[in-house]
Amino acid sequence: MTYKPRSDFLHIMQSRGYLQDCSDFEGLDQALSKKTVSAYIGFDATANSLHVGSLIQIMILRWLQKTGHKPITLMGGGTTKIGDPSGKDQSRQLLSSNEINENIVGIRKVFDKYLQFGIRKTDAVQPNNSEWLENLNYIDFLRDYGRHFTINRMLAFDSVKLRLEREQPLTFLEFNYMLLQAYDFMELNKRYDCTLQLGGSDQWGNIVNGIDLTRRINKTEVFGLTTPLLTKADGSKMGKSADGAIWLNSEKLEPYLFWQFWRNTMDEDVGKFLRLFTELSIEECKKLENLKGSEINHAKQILATKITTLAHGKKAASDAEKTAQNVFNEGSSNDGLPTMLINKKELENGISAAQLFVRAGLCHSGKEAKRLITEGGAKINDVIIQEPSKIFFKIDMVEELKLSAGKKRHSLVKVE
Repeated sequence: MTYKPRSDFLHIMQSRGYLQDCSDFEGLDQALSKKTVSAYIGFDATANSLHVGSLIQIMILRWLQKTGHKPITLMGGGTTKIGDPSGKDQSRQLLSSNEINENIVGIRKVFDKYLQFGIRKTDAVQPNNSEWLENLNYIDFLRDYGRHFTINRMLAFDSVKLRLEREQPLTFLEFNYMLLQAYDFMELNKRYDCTLQLGGSDQWGNIVNGIDLTRRINKTEVFGLTTPLLTKADGSKMGKSADGAIWLNSEKLEPYLFWQFWRNTMDEDVGKFLRLFTELSIEECKKLENLKGSEINHAKQILATKITTLAHGKKAASDAEKTAQNVFNEGSSNDGLPTMLINKKELENGISAAQLFVRAGLCHSGKEAKRLITEGGAKINDVIIQEPSKIFFKIDMVEELKLSAGKKRHSLVKVE
């Protein structure tokens, strides 16, 4: 793209690698340069936290606010009951209203770390689309809005086309999702003067629908902007690791493990992640990504600490970094390691080594734990253990046990 943006927000989007597509780049740039723009991203409440797969979207909202504009973190209390088919091979498990509301409370804890909420002009707001979706009259909705959508066009969107090409079922319930998301944009435009929808590139079809509907019904100019779908250098998706989802809430994943995830970044991803997930200058990011050999580990430590500081605070990041340094020094303190408590009653009949590794979250299953142990990848108190069936009783746990899966994943086990 040869056009150089005048607005700070689009300059950051372009220079740091956030930008994929925009419905009208020059028009949006002019709007951002003239006034405070309200922009939204929708988040369905499928869990009580977001994971790092959503972090690129959260960082965009943070930059939006830092450049003088208003973020809207729309919670999908209504749309969560349907499920977005984008990027999915199968239908999403449906949740109850209580489960969805509990999840929204947990997700808000994430946003509070990155955004300033309140009543000032650029303070973030968090509406819930259940406010307007759950009271819709279906007949009126179809008559007033359904006529603006054609099946031909909807079938052409990747979110639908890919599912059908794989011969995976797409329910009528899910097919309605794109209509409701378009309605969200129109409603946010009415209520909050929202003129920009942001999202991942897999949301482009839904965003275009929302732009068209809002222009037709509200007779106003609105825009859409998407980010690239982010993968790691090995092609795997962001948000997942060998140990499961990398959650942004400390209740779901301890800051030490969060820090360690970023410390284990592949060399090829360091520069990209520094630009996307930290607020270091572009010049500093380039300097760090150009480090060679073992020096790149210094850049990874900075990456991990900067991201953990944003997600969990300065103290948690500092503690996580110190814990990591201690763990790699033989015989050092275990302070700060994730801790699993086990009730002494459970130890009356003993617990196997394999079960300990599963309970501590270092393995997903007994089968995985047995393989780890028999292949020599497991240690207890820094000593290799090769008997998955070895039984531990209360007397074996007078002091805490340190479990290690490989060189980088550790946990403590204590009796309560």
